[in-house]
Amino acid sequence: MEGHGKARGLLEADRASETSPCNRGKVEDSSTITNNVGIGENTIVRSITTSGPLIDGQQLFIDPNTYIGPYTRIGDYVTICNTEIENTLIMDGTNIDCGRRITDSLIGRRVRILGYEQNIPRGHRLILGDLATVTL
Repeated sequence: MEGHGKARGLLEADRASETSPCNRGKVEDSSTITNNVGIGENTIVRSITTSGPLIDGQQLFIDPNTYIGPYTRIGDYVTICNTEIENTLIMDGTNIDCGRRITDSLIGRRVRILGYEQNIPRGHRLILGDLATVTL
C-alpha cells in the first residue's frame, strides 16, 4: 500500500497548485467550461462539460459524452472519450474510452483504459504505471 500513499501525496500536491485560465486550443460552443481551466495548444474540446481547476496538455482530443472534473491534470497527446474523470493525474500518450467514472487516480504514460459494458460498479480508483492496458 506504499504506492497508494505516494499517489495520494501527488494528487494532494496537484490540488494545491494554482491554475490560470487560458485557451490555446479549439473549444466548441456546445462545451460547458467553468472555473479555472487551462487548455493546451492544438487541443480539441467537443461538447463536453468540464470544471476547473484543470490543466490540459497539448494536442489532446476530448470527445463528447465526457466530463472532466476539478483537480484533473492531463498530459500531452491524450485521448479521452465517454468517460468521467475527477481529481486525477493523466500522463502523456494515454487513451481512455471506458464509459466509467475514474476518480482520485494516477495514470502513467501511454496507458490504455477501455470499457467493458457488463462490469459493475462503474466508479474506479486507479494507480497505473507506464504502458499499462486495462479493461474496466
